[in-house]
Amino acid sequence: MKSFIYVAAMMAALAAGCKNNSESKVDENTGEEVTQMRDFYKADLSTLEGQWRDSVHTALSHILKDQKIVIGKYTMPIWCAIYGNEPSDGRSLYISLHGGGGAPAEVNDQQWDNQKNLYKPSEGVYLCPRAITNTWDLHFQPESDKFYETIIQLAVTCWNVNPNKVYLMGYSAGGDGVWRLAPRMADHWAAASMMAGHPGDVSLLSLRNTPFMIWCGALDDAYDRNKVCAERIEEMDNLQKADPEGYIHEGHIVPGKPHWMDLVDAAAVPWMAKYTRNPYPKKVVWCQGDVMKEYSYWLGIPLQEAKKGSLLTAAIEGNTINISDCDYSKVRIFLNEKLVDLGKPVVVTHGDKKLFEGTLTPSDAVRKKTLFTRDDPSYSFPCVVEVTL
Repeated sequence: MKSFIYVAAMMAALAAGCKNNSESKVDENTGEEVTQMRDFYKADLSTLEGQWRDSVHTALSHILKDQKIVIGKYTMPIWCAIYGNEPSDGRSLYISLHGGGGAPAEVNDQQWDNQKNLYKPSEGVYLCPRAITNTWDLHFQPESDKFYETIIQLAVTCWNVNPNKVYLMGYSAGGDGVWRLAPRMADHWAAASMMAGHPGDVSLLSLRNTPFMIWCGALDDAYDRNKVCAERIEEMDNLQKADPEGYIHEGHIVPGKPHWMDLVDAAAVPWMAKYTRNPYPKKVVWCQGDVMKEYSYWLGIPLQEAKKGSLLTAAIEGNTINISDCDYSKVRIFLNEKLVDLGKPVVVTHGDKKLFEGTLTPSDAVRKKTLFTRDDPSYSFPCVVEVTL
């Protein structure tokens, strides 16, 4: 992969308080004006979401000064720049994963520097995390997911990012990471784009509600990337044929291009920007990946029962939730007024068997617990039903 000039746009943070201004400087290498990172904290403490924002901001704002996230024994340095004006519904966030992989630290550091100037959205926070290890799977180590969740929470509370406009992308080893992280954290992303990575044995079933783009050079034959990426494009085609309302995708095997595609793949940025996350899809297909998850969208499962490949499919029609595929003994269903009519009885079925029927009473306690458990304003639910299969 080519090297690129590192554009130094260091983050700067104010100590505390609410600030709605920013500073800019002209980069000496490119002549472009780059917004310096400031704390754009906003919170209305009279609301539950405001209280959550204040709590998260208090816990995470030090990251702006430190320019790194530390969780346990791992450290993730971060770099970011803001582009464009803030939209009325909040900024976008692009998490962009660098290449490298199983190599000396200095190689991965160089690839991290490359990634900082690789893409430029017309609007939003463009954030490049430095992977927490130097192993081949450096972006999707089991411990990585918590770092990406922290980045999103930081962006939402400090930079007024809209949690429904969070995008994932990555090149080469970063593309390897996108293959894994897009499905296993599908309920976090508005869209994702994989560039020049290898999917391994990953299942794509969980991408039902996550628009997904695949890019690979036609001459990129190392590890058969070109062949397996073409196969995965066909797989996505078949998934969408079987479920036309889901699996939005686009695939490109770029003619004449090897591993480096000369930034043809930059078209992924405006493609992703067309989409916003729907946190309340009426159908969820959830297949466990390499890291077990207790929640996805409006569903929850007994975490101790989860294993790689465990499947749960559920769909809502009117006020009826039907569970079809299920590898768990129990399922929790989190509901709000955007999913069902809470003034009418709710029915839960599994095939021909009725598991639950009743009118639900919204609870502020449940709403608060789910918000502070999921750490995502969209996943604050006033009602929950648990059924046994």
